[in-house]
Order: sequence, then C-alpha cells, then structure tokens
Amino acid sequence: MSSAAFSVAAAAEASLDRRTRMLRTAMGPLIAAALDDPDVVEVMLNPDGVLWSDRLTEGRVRLGTLPPEDGERIIRLVAAHVGAEAHRTKPLLSAELPETGERFEGVLPPVASAPTFALRKRSCGVISLGQYVADGILSCDQAQYLQAAVRDRQNILVAGGTGTGKTTLANALLEEVVSTNDRVLVLEDTIELQCPVHDHVALRTKPGLVSMADLVRSTLRLRPDRVVVGEVRGGEALDLIKAWGTGHPGGIATIHAGSAQGALLRLEQLILEVALTAPRALIAETVNLVVFLSGRGRSRHVQQIARVMGHDSHGYQLASIDTLLRTRDSQGERS
Repeated sequence: MSSAAFSVAAAAEASLDRRTRMLRTAMGPLIAAALDDPDVVEVMLNPDGVLWSDRLTEGRVRLGTLPPEDGERIIRLVAAHVGAEAHRTKPLLSAELPETGERFEGVLPPVASAPTFALRKRSCGVISLGQYVADGILSCDQAQYLQAAVRDRQNILVAGGTGTGKTTLANALLEEVVSTNDRVLVLEDTIELQCPVHDHVALRTKPGLVSMADLVRSTLRLRPDRVVVGEVRGGEALDLIKAWGTGHPGGIATIHAGSAQGALLRLEQLILEVALTAPRALIAETVNLVVFLSGRGRSRHVQQIARVMGHDSHGYQLASIDTLLRTRDSQGERS
C-alpha cells in the first residue's frame, strides 16, 4: 500500500473511531451499561422518553428515561455512522452499527410523537443443541431428531414471534451442518446468523439495489449445497422454496408466525405478493419440518416440532414429532 493510500485509510479509521465514541457518549451510561450486559438482548426508547431493556432473565425491564433531544441525537449519529439521513422528511432509519453489529431501528417525528428507537444486540455466541437440552428448551429426543434432519438435508422452517429465539436456534442448526462438509450460502438483510461452516458464502441485501429475491436467484449460480435465509419476509419466499425443491435441499430459514401451521400460511401470504396463486403442494413437498418457538427471555421454549405430511382440501397436514417418536417407541417395545 502506498503512503498516500495508507494515510487515507488511517484517516477513515480515525473518523470511524471518532463517530463511534460520539455515539457511545450520546447513548449515556444507562444504554452503555445495558449494551455491555450479556443478559440484555435489546434496548428500546418509547416516545414518552422511557427506556426499556429486554433481558434474558426478566423480560422487559424499565431502565430509566431519556430526553427527546438525546434520543434524536442518537438517531442522527447512527445515521451519520452508516452514511444515511434522518430528519423530518426521512424519519425512518434502519441501520446496523459497523463495529459491533447491533441492529438499529429509529423513528423521528412526524411519524412518532417523539424520537423512538430499538437497538438489538447481536448474539454473543452459538448455543448448541446440546445446551438447548441442558437448559430444558429441547428434549434429548427432539435434539437428536433435529440433528438427524440436518444430516438428512431436510428443509427446516424456524417460526415464532419477535424475541422467541428464532435466529439463535437457526445458529444451533447451522452448527450441525459443519459435519456434512456441505457448501452453504447464507442470505440476510442484517448480519445475525453465525455460520461456522468452512465453505460458506454470506450475502446481504442492499436497500434499493439488491433484494432478497435477487440474492436467492443469484445464489443458485454460486453452486450451493444448502441455501439458508436469515428471515423470509417477502416475495423471495417463492424463489426460496423453488431453490429448496430443485436440487438444493437442507435449507434453513426463519419466519414470523404464531404457530407451526401459521408458518406455512404465512409462507403462502408472502408468495402471493409476487404470484397469483400459492403453490401449496410445492410448499408441502419442500418444507419438511417446522420448528415453532414461543416465550421470551428465559421462558423461551420449543413448543412444537412438526413434520409436514402433505396438503389436502383441509389444509396442511402436520404431525408432531413427539407423537411420531412415541409411536416409534411403542412399536419398538411391541417388536
């Protein structure tokens, strides 16, 4: 690197460090302490100025208050940090902090009555399926079933509400992919998944330039063995199930839904954003397992693992794997 190029790089790094320090100072001691606390998952500011934290042990806890001018300053500094704008004519800001990876969503007036934001921390590490069993979130049989499903390259849809641990479980499933030596393509809007597979490619959307559907289609030309999507939230659902169903099985994706059945119906809704009809038979054939999570904080648990058996005039036919395991065990005892 030439001395001139080195000077430019050093200046850019110094500028980033300065903006990072300014942002940290603007956040104040309450938010800074929360971000340093491994028990805290998310920090939120409401329009009434009340700060809340979402904790693993206690759920949502009131932190204190923040003046509106400080809330606005934080939002504007985050915008400057990522090269975006935030003001009355552009009151919505979605960003990811460059160094620490927190996901930030900010809202300014007139959309909200006062500055509002949510700052979601990245996962500190991967929780293994074995740890899920130790924590009582999964039974040993359920964990072994999921491990076998990953090895057998089944397509797994992880569903649940906000804060139920969908990404955390997806990371645990990705850890199980390591032993397969498969090539994995990971597609996300924001960096949340942690893929330990040596042969993997991580791709991200770019608002206004590259959509998730664009990434899914491009991925098929990058010779993937498995296609993993951080969160399915739009018409890319159609491209994804086509990819899963045409020579790229073993995928993992997360989706917001209120039940295992609801996850498949939500998939239909997303496909209908770009298609006239929902390919229900293809969905039923392509999605092999739905893992539904519920609860928040330490009360998170796997409520159901359902195998998709097919689709008929009554809808999607699901079978709880707990029922399947009990049937298998009882047949084994009789034999």
